[in-house]
Amino acid sequence: MMWLFLLSDTLTFTGLLGGYGFLRASSQAWPTPEQVFNVNLVGFMTFLLICSSATMAAAVGTARRGETVRTGRLLGLTVLGGLLFLALQAYEWIHFIQAGARLASNPWGVPLFSTTFFVITGFHGLHVTAGVIYLTTVTFRALQGRLDPDGVETAGLYWHFVDLVWVFVFTFMYLI
Repeated sequence: MMWLFLLSDTLTFTGLLGGYGFLRASSQAWPTPEQVFNVNLVGFMTFLLICSSATMAAAVGTARRGETVRTGRLLGLTVLGGLLFLALQAYEWIHFIQAGARLASNPWGVPLFSTTFFVITGFHGLHVTAGVIYLTTVTFRALQGRLDPDGVETAGLYWHFVDLVWVFVFTFMYLI
């Protein structure tokens, strides 16, 4: 079932990023990322998610070996990475809003620029939030002695998907 969910989510994110690309390509005044974003901050956010993918992969391995405590610690580190990412995303949004960005306007020109930013990063942030809640539940279950290696692996599939989607969001919105 997780694979079917991830497939449907892939189509959703593909549509969002495709729409973003179309709007950007058809606009003559789309702002460049360096005009608007703190790419170093977002690069660090990306690094955090990639590191959390590494701890998630390690958690799957320890779960398969039945190492309950170590699995719980690795899952906890993964959750911490997700929480730090969300805190930095909130920081970025606050500064973006303080700079004048709104859903229907922004100081950099094309109103749809801020609309696409809020929709795409917000939708991804919602997925990270869901992943943090999901992983927290799996972590507590593991630490209570109810370790289910298949459950950890399924949670890992979701977390890796969220990380992979962010790589595309980061590339298309912040780098190109």
